[in-house]
Parts: sequence; C-alpha cells; structure tokens
Amino acid sequence: MNLHLREELRHLLSTSGTMAGLCITAATLFATLRMGGKTIVDDIFVLSALLFLVCTYCVFWALRTKQSHFVRMLARCADVLFAIALTAMVSAGFIMTYTLW
Repeated sequence: MNLHLREELRHLLSTSGTMAGLCITAATLFATLRMGGKTIVDDIFVLSALLFLVCTYCVFWALRTKQSHFVRMLARCADVLFAIALTAMVSAGFIMTYTLW
C-alpha cells in the first residue's frame, strides 16, 4: 500500500469514528428535546451512525491487509459509505432543524 493511501485511510478512520459518535449524540439530543414520539430523523441518524461504523471497519481492515487489490476495494467501499452516511446525516440535520422550529 502506498504511503498516500495509508495516510488518507488513517484520516478517514478517525473522522468516521467521530462522525458515528456525533450521529448517536444528535439522535439522543433530538429525542430529548422533543416531547412527541419517534420520528424519521432518529432513524436517519442511527442509520448514519451504522454506516459510519461500517466505514470504520472497512478502513481498519484495509489498513491491516497486505493484498493491494483488497486494500483498494475496501478503500473505495469506505469512501462510498462515508459519502452516503455524511449525506444522510446532513439531511437529518435539515429535517431536525425545520421540525423543531
């Protein structure tokens, strides 16, 4: 694995772990602030957290493996998962903002 890809994966590992924690925090905060029942926003934040977690696993396995083909496949999978999770998280933030106020 080249040094550039390894450095990118290390950054993605840290960021995706942090984002998973933020999603759980946002879901908990949203559940505490409103008095009503469960909403789609809760589900979106939890799904985003799960996607960030799977992204973290892909990066971790990519950093551990020696097969370059498998590293590239895992890195691409992690990139796609991160982008989907980030988009879902931001969408949930917009929904949450316009539902609360």
